[in-house]
Amino acid sequence: MPNPLRAYAAVTAAYWAFMLSDGALRMLVLLHFNTLGFTPVQLAWLFLLYEVAGIVTNLAAGFLAARFGLAATLYAGLALQIAALAALAQLDPGWGIAASVTFVMLVQGVSGVAKDLAKMSSKSAVKLLAPAADGGLFRWVAALTGSKNAVKGLGFFLGAALLALAGFTTAVWAMAAVLAVILIAVVLFLPAGLPGRMKSEEAWGGWRSTDPRVNRLSLARMFLFGARDVWFVVGIPVYFQAVLSDGTPEGRREAFFLIGSFLALWIIAYGAVQAMAPRLLGAKGQPEAATTAKAIFWAGLLVPIPFALALAAWVAGAPSIELSALLIGGLLLFGFVFAVNSSVHSYLILAFGSAERITRDVGFYYMANAAGRLIGTLLSGVSYQVGGLPLCLTTAGIMALASWLAARRLRDVSAGA
Repeated sequence: MPNPLRAYAAVTAAYWAFMLSDGALRMLVLLHFNTLGFTPVQLAWLFLLYEVAGIVTNLAAGFLAARFGLAATLYAGLALQIAALAALAQLDPGWGIAASVTFVMLVQGVSGVAKDLAKMSSKSAVKLLAPAADGGLFRWVAALTGSKNAVKGLGFFLGAALLALAGFTTAVWAMAAVLAVILIAVVLFLPAGLPGRMKSEEAWGGWRSTDPRVNRLSLARMFLFGARDVWFVVGIPVYFQAVLSDGTPEGRREAFFLIGSFLALWIIAYGAVQAMAPRLLGAKGQPEAATTAKAIFWAGLLVPIPFALALAAWVAGAPSIELSALLIGGLLLFGFVFAVNSSVHSYLILAFGSAERITRDVGFYYMANAAGRLIGTLLSGVSYQVGGLPLCLTTAGIMALASWLAARRLRDVSAGA
């Protein structure tokens, strides 16, 4: 058995480095190709295979861990991300739109596999390494995942800043080089003997939950993340770039910084609210039925926010600084309510999941999470291109409403359970 603290430090460093590059890569791709004149639908297509890869990788995670072990899958995640960055640097500006979209989609698909391999490996390794006594698992997992959103938010800003200061190709190569150094360091410092192979009979099959509570919660989770990504992935960044950039190189650089800063702030604030959610809800020692009721209540609170913002955008008509300021405030409020919803979901999936099936129940739940991001990503580009920001935000409201309706069914199935 390796030294737990040394192994945990290596795993955490790898996870932080990966999430930083993941956030930066998303901003680099989005802002660079929007500057090149890609339509909102084309921008959405760039991220679709990334989300599809997340669904497939989450379902296959148990099999991969059983076959290769957690250290190997962590190395594979980092190596695949380096390969994806190196491939993206080969993009030729002379290629046509169809060839560019197809190429970037494939590269993003590889990056999606890399992300979920790294996430699965890191979180599973912490579960195996953490001390069982005195709440050790809770503390170690909280330290790893609690910092994830801060690191990823910093990555959003880093990607925008690198694009503004160094350009697309240089930024991509710089990220690949840093990740290569991290991979070498992890291979050297991650102690031999990291556990992680699962029993083969537990690795595959029976992935869909037989508990209706898990299925209803997963459905609510899918629509919840769809409601966020409908505006987050394409709609708001493209809108803000249209408002903030005057088309000159200096104007574009300033817009990159401001957009990256807002999205970074949103992600970091979202993570902070997630961490505070148990105290906000007074969840300590609370019965499961009371937490379920609060999940339904907070899901309902989210619904009117995107509809109100959509109405404001429709009334305002043309993009403006005044509307942008209103949107920033409204989307930060959306982020607060969204974070509480997300935190309650993360508690309930552990409360609902059976001990015998917990890894597969959680895998199914995160697969639904990835499916929501996939749907939201596609609808983000389509709705913005068809109806602009008002339709984009209205679609987010419809997704939030669907999440609330799915969450309401939890009351019935929880009573039955």
